[in-house]
Amino acid sequence: MSKQVIATSQAPAAIGPYSQGVRAGSLVFTAGQIALDPVTQLVVGPGISEQTTQVMENLKAILEAAGSGLANVVKATVFLKDFNDFADMNAVYGAYLAPNGVTPPARTTVEVSRLPKDVLVEIELVAEV
Repeated sequence: MSKQVIATSQAPAAIGPYSQGVRAGSLVFTAGQIALDPVTQLVVGPGISEQTTQVMENLKAILEAAGSGLANVVKATVFLKDFNDFADMNAVYGAYLAPNGVTPPARTTVEVSRLPKDVLVEIELVAEV
């Protein structure tokens, strides 16, 4: 199986030995995205809603660069710094991944002790092309 690297300037540049996304067969796997502005590479917003919105915009850009989109997501993994932020994160997440008429993807959500740049949320996706 061949792997195709997915890269876009519409999402934060990879800052280590990883790709923003990889297409393998008919699936796209994104790297975990945090609330970085793709232009400034700085963390956006102090709150969970602002950060989740930026994360989803970054993920959307990666999927679109791969020829896919949020409606094609089959699996999501959410990492939260504080599970008390779940409801606010979930409201933003749902607006992107489960709008009216769209079947939501399978999801795993876990609380973690720390995330890169001390952000509040990181999300990774698997989508069909």
